[in-house]
Amino acid sequence: MIKTERILHLKSSRGGKVRVVREHYLRERVPCCSSLCRHGCDNEGKVLPGDLTHYVVPDVGVVVDYLEILEFTELQGIVFTQTACQAVQHSKGRRQYNRLRSLLKDPRHDCVLFTNEFQEQAYCPREKGESQEEWQARCVYSAAVWYYNHLAGAMNVVMITEKQDTVAQYSCLNSGVFVITLQDYLRDFWPALQAARELHVSICQALQEKESESSQKEFAEHLPAEVLEAGIKSGRYVKGTVQVSKHCNEAVVMTDGSSSKDSDLTSGVLVCGGKHRNRATHGDVVAVELLPKSEWRGKATALSEGQAEERSSEGSGTTPTGRVVGVLQRNWRDYVVTFPARDASQSQGRNSQRILAVPWDRRIPKIRISTQQADVLQEHRVVVRIDSWESTSLYPNGHSVRVLGRAGELETEIQTILIENSIHVAPFSDAQLREMPVNSPERPWKVDPAQVASRRDLRDTHLVFSIDPLGCEDVDDTLSVRSLAGGTLLELGVHIADVSHFVAEGSLTDLEARSRATTYYLADRRYDMLPAVLSADLCSLLGGVDRYAASVMWQLDAGSLAVRDVWFGRTLIRSSYQLHYQQAQALLLGEGPVHVAELAELQPEAQDAKLAELTQALETLTRIARHLRAQRDRGGALELEGVEVRAQLDQEKNITALVPRQPLEVHETVAECMIYANHWVARKIQEAFPHQALLRRHPPPRQEFFSQLVDSAEIRGFRMDTRSNKALAESLDQAEDPEDPLVNRLLRMMATSAMSQAVYFATGLQSQDQFYHYGLALDRYTHFTSPIRRYADIIVHRLLSAAIEADKGAGHSRPLASIKELEDTAHHINQKNRAAQEAQKLSTQLFQCLYFRERDPQTGPSYVANGIIYGIKNNGLLVFVPEYGLKAPAYLKNREGQVVAASPDGSCDWQSGSVRQQPGSITTSSSCGSSTFSLFDHITVRISVKSTPFHADAVKLEVISNKPRPSAEARPQPARSAQGRSQLVQEVVRQVEEAQQQAQEKAARRPKASREEREFGQSKTPNLYSLLEEVRELALLDLDAMARLCATTA
Repeated sequence: MIKTERILHLKSSRGGKVRVVREHYLRERVPCCSSLCRHGCDNEGKVLPGDLTHYVVPDVGVVVDYLEILEFTELQGIVFTQTACQAVQHSKGRRQYNRLRSLLKDPRHDCVLFTNEFQEQAYCPREKGESQEEWQARCVYSAAVWYYNHLAGAMNVVMITEKQDTVAQYSCLNSGVFVITLQDYLRDFWPALQAARELHVSICQALQEKESESSQKEFAEHLPAEVLEAGIKSGRYVKGTVQVSKHCNEAVVMTDGSSSKDSDLTSGVLVCGGKHRNRATHGDVVAVELLPKSEWRGKATALSEGQAEERSSEGSGTTPTGRVVGVLQRNWRDYVVTFPARDASQSQGRNSQRILAVPWDRRIPKIRISTQQADVLQEHRVVVRIDSWESTSLYPNGHSVRVLGRAGELETEIQTILIENSIHVAPFSDAQLREMPVNSPERPWKVDPAQVASRRDLRDTHLVFSIDPLGCEDVDDTLSVRSLAGGTLLELGVHIADVSHFVAEGSLTDLEARSRATTYYLADRRYDMLPAVLSADLCSLLGGVDRYAASVMWQLDAGSLAVRDVWFGRTLIRSSYQLHYQQAQALLLGEGPVHVAELAELQPEAQDAKLAELTQALETLTRIARHLRAQRDRGGALELEGVEVRAQLDQEKNITALVPRQPLEVHETVAECMIYANHWVARKIQEAFPHQALLRRHPPPRQEFFSQLVDSAEIRGFRMDTRSNKALAESLDQAEDPEDPLVNRLLRMMATSAMSQAVYFATGLQSQDQFYHYGLALDRYTHFTSPIRRYADIIVHRLLSAAIEADKGAGHSRPLASIKELEDTAHHINQKNRAAQEAQKLSTQLFQCLYFRERDPQTGPSYVANGIIYGIKNNGLLVFVPEYGLKAPAYLKNREGQVVAASPDGSCDWQSGSVRQQPGSITTSSSCGSSTFSLFDHITVRISVKSTPFHADAVKLEVISNKPRPSAEARPQPARSAQGRSQLVQEVVRQVEEAQQQAQEKAARRPKASREEREFGQSKTPNLYSLLEEVRELALLDLDAMARLCATTA
């Protein structure tokens, strides 16, 4: 080891320069991370393969400016030098540096880090008079030469740069080290990698435009980082995250606990206008300076497009208002933009055109793109990245990455939704698929005898069955229940797919599952977290086949249902029945005959006996579930209301109907059993690993978010106590209007909107009183029951296995993740879960718009519907349409100053007039008189779609009557007798079975996989929408009239 000195020039806290001399130690041996090494280097972790044609060493400029090109998985054998990595850290900031570190850690990318500045032969001290760029180039070249010599010429080394001077200086010095430009490297070595070459051109143009920026200031300069940190500590500045409104030119900086001496900032700091936002974009972490109180303003209260989905916390009076003085951390990501039709005003250079592309996300400013393909890309969706936003530019500069397709096409819009939510679901790689077990007709998968010996075998002793949506392939969970001890005890079992047996920790499949974190469900497709051989086959607890499971089994007192004992462990099961929800519900109602496919080949007597056994098990489960729900209700569990709508598609994926989800009691039965298992597993792993367990908590909502709920309920005469979950649950239960059941539903929807997000967390970073789950009223909770589609559940399965081993006195097969590692994983999963929920919501909205856009709202009777008012703005209403599960704004005043005026018969049209808002109502006045619209009023609306070439389409509502439609037109759901419900269930079950049989016959005739299966490598489920549409249509039938008709024809 050689000791030397290194001189650093750093900035002081006051912005001055400080010369720092540090000790620097050089070593003879540092890891080379090459499989060709013959010197015994201590190469741990990733190692470069030896079967490549060359290794690539990018210089500092390439790593700093072109890192995204180096992220292409096709580029292999990349050696990142310590010199280049430090340059990224110092010049690009923490976000880009973390991106580079993630790339180096990812085993899917053949790249390694070489600590050249600690290797005594590769180290280059900076010479007197040598510029930093020259020194960095010499360091990287020296590292490339060292690699070539260290491997004894067994591997050629290519150094890539963007500097022609570097090529001229070093290209001829060593025969085994080639120095070429990045452009030449991509052209000569990777001619088929067209996407990388196009990206290189795009980045080059963006860098050239950055150099040609004007000197005129458009924004104030951001303060230096050290000034911002000092100001935040002193309380002069407030740190927070920018949340830009989608609907108006304002943003709120949500603080992270900081507050000033004069005001409460729990609701954030309002930032009005682009100048005060000072180049901060949505999601950036910024420092804001409060304006004088005389300049504080209130939040906008006018109605805007799409506002129905936003949580409301508005109040009267002014809000603390400020301006952004610096950006602490950028949140730039990939954005989808649309290239507008070219205008003469768009600037055009010699080789490229500067286009102001319009982002799909309304919260993002226009992005200036330099491209040679402006004409070709008009009205196309394009993925871009922001490179910079200087104070001399009104707009940020960026470069294009790839083209998605023409705006408005279904596939383009779906990909837009995924990218806007940072969802990347490439096909599973060959390396990942090679890790999968084989299950084919030629090589069928079989249970391992060693696993049979180590697991509790339930195949012949327990009646195990699953209850899932029709056609479900990824069956995570099954249930069992039986009597013990002569009927004095009941044994309840929840058996979950043992995914952790097949997905080894640290494997490529595990890393990909962690990256995805969840299965993404969209309206017309899904993207699995795991390859189909696991998600739809070997891990799926299908009927009639042997499967590995992780089980929780309780012994309950048959009378009181109190827990006598609980057992956790790995099991071997064979599900006897694969039921869907409608089947199970029909069996519970005792209204048959119900066809169960697994009993089809039995004799009638045997069928009846098996069916009676299954029905008894379902009834017992329902009794237990009701008891469990009652327990949670006493603790304050909330029954909230959401809007879940499914789109029914035909074979060509054309949308034919929108169907709100119809709840069944069996849904609650299954859910309660899963919640119970999750709760007990949470207790088990938290007690075993107090600081290293992954739990899920639901923080109490902030009280200001209940303002809409409290005010709306008060107008209707109800009082909402929001001090605790139990008080809120009791208030919601009491807020029943016997004349209008939709009032309670809307109040529960408002309560749902006020809720905070449930999140995963590492127990070592929270006090135990923070473990509480507000919505479920449980002291500890986690996710254990869906490991096929949630990565958090896989982690919990591993923790549970470790806890069971610890109980047996065995050591852990692998060390547990550290608290920091577990918290980082939890944070990643939380982000991906939010992205999945948002993508699913946007996908549903897309298909809602497709459904209404393809029909004429003026002539189509389906597009006039009853709505109920759930929100009042100063220029319109927020309306819920129960028939289609829609929430959208309806304007009462347009841009021409006209207002909605109602005639004596209730019909409405546009006339000149004015609007006046009062608490709980709004009044329009015109020459015809005045009309008042109040909260919870039922009105008639016309549904249409507002299209724009740049953003997502939006549903538009127009008030056409201040009264609901007559009942004959409104198609209400009349009360049905028990016999009517029986007929409905029988008809639904019959049609479900027919649909399932037709789907199976069609699948058997299908000659090859669909395009989506070939392109994305994802499994597909049979279409549920036809079933739900049948439920909706049958629910609208007049059963008494049908009975009379049947009697007449008979």
